[in-house]
Amino acid sequence: MDFLAPALIVFATVLAMEWVAWASHKYIMHGFAWAWHRDHHEPHDNLLEKNDLFAIVGAVASISMFAIGSPMVLGSGAWWPGTWIGLGILFYGIIYTLVHDGLVHQRYFQWVPKRGYAKRLVQAHKLHHATVGKEGGVSFGFVLARDPARLKAELRRQREAGIAIIRESTGA
Repeated sequence: MDFLAPALIVFATVLAMEWVAWASHKYIMHGFAWAWHRDHHEPHDNLLEKNDLFAIVGAVASISMFAIGSPMVLGSGAWWPGTWIGLGILFYGIIYTLVHDGLVHQRYFQWVPKRGYAKRLVQAHKLHHATVGKEGGVSFGFVLARDPARLKAELRRQREAGIAIIRESTGA
């Protein structure tokens, strides 16, 4: 039983982080922090992007939770779930790095999925990149992806409403 509560906290944190990532991506990265995120949406040959600074923000959140949960740092004032929340944030960061930077943007390995959920993730994120600029857009999550046909329909609606400018090469 001593393992169950920490495992559930880690699992719940990983799940919650997809919502945090979605909201951060939609309202922060495509909002006031667009200056950091813009280069991720523009072609470039750089190894690193300003957008990679968001990984440092995630690392600080994870490390902070580890510190809050550590008796070595806070003594008897430590909050034991903090360690497990920090671990969940860390696990989500690893998943994000493998899925978004690795699979979708192929920064670490080359593999183009031909079917299944991995293909759906790649298609959904490519549709996210179909817009020009920070306005409009679809698919702000990183691990959960809606049906690409529905995303294309949403992009068409946004274009017709004048909310988003769509790149011509996407077919959206």
